[in-house]
Amino acid sequence: MQGPRDDLDPPKYDPFTLKELAQYDGSDESKPIYVSIKGDVFDVTRKRDVYGKGGSYNTFSGKDGSKGLGKSSLKVEDAIADYSTLPENEMKVLDDWHTFFSKRYNIVGRVTDMPEAVSKNRCATL
Repeated sequence: MQGPRDDLDPPKYDPFTLKELAQYDGSDESKPIYVSIKGDVFDVTRKRDVYGKGGSYNTFSGKDGSKGLGKSSLKVEDAIADYSTLPENEMKVLDDWHTFFSKRYNIVGRVTDMPEAVSKNRCATL
């Protein structure tokens, strides 16, 4: 596992829709690879071997797969943005993933059209 980085850029909050985010799924070598967790968009391009096409975590590339991360699931059907139904223990796992990514990858944007069920919670914590 990689350790935290001390050379991260300040977070950027450029707006992304979920549809726009899908362009950054690792299928186009000329584009960066983005993963969103709880609406924060992380640039994971430097780990193309893991998040790129055929990589073990490609399931989460180009989307907000928060629910799948919370469930510790690599199933495509779980890699969705609506994590509102996660029980407390899985919310903790999701929060831990967000913290992990925050210490290792640059935040390059924010998803603007998260499902309503999680948007309410997200606004309350900002």
